[in-house]
Amino acid sequence: MAMKKTGSEPIEARPAPGLGRLVPVQQRSRERFERILASAAELMAEKGSEAFRMTDVVERSGIAFGSLYQYFPDKTAIIGTLFERYNQIGRDCVARNLSGMTVAEELHHVLAGITDGYYQMFLDNPVMRDIWTATQADRALQQADAEEGAYLAGLLSDTVKRIAPGTPRAALSDFSQLTMTLIAAAVRHAITLEPREAKRVLALFKRLLPRDLSALI
Repeated sequence: MAMKKTGSEPIEARPAPGLGRLVPVQQRSRERFERILASAAELMAEKGSEAFRMTDVVERSGIAFGSLYQYFPDKTAIIGTLFERYNQIGRDCVARNLSGMTVAEELHHVLAGITDGYYQMFLDNPVMRDIWTATQADRALQQADAEEGAYLAGLLSDTVKRIAPGTPRAALSDFSQLTMTLIAAAVRHAITLEPREAKRVLALFKRLLPRDLSALI
């Protein structure tokens, strides 16, 4: 575990893979870390992911530049950390819907539930739209987004293997990746629309979702 200093006081911190920031362990440092993230989320909700700057975070959080850069070397690291946190909500949504699936005939209902749950997640957490927008403009965050998509596809693949163990592996992998990618794309399109139009578009999309595993056999 690395030791970093904030002012004259050392703090314990551990590196976080992929995003180039340190996650503090000590309580006071952890409180600063959380205040930075909360301030950044507020700023993103107010200004959008492109407009807010590290100087804005300093002003909003009251934390000095020196301390801020010890935790987050740049804006990408802040957005990436928020991306990881809010992704957990999405993972829980997908896992919850998949957990009750016992037969292939439930596939359509489960996928429609994931679609609705994802859309509601964005409504409940508006800053997620700005986080997602930011992932499209930064190469490191694009990679993180791709890895998240692969993780969700793995959840679907594991569920199908559980209820239909004879499904061909290659076809299942492609099916799971395409299905989760399409759901994410449909929801991300829907959140740019007015609520009534979004519901109409998602209702159409859900009718297009597969109803069984026949295409994989």
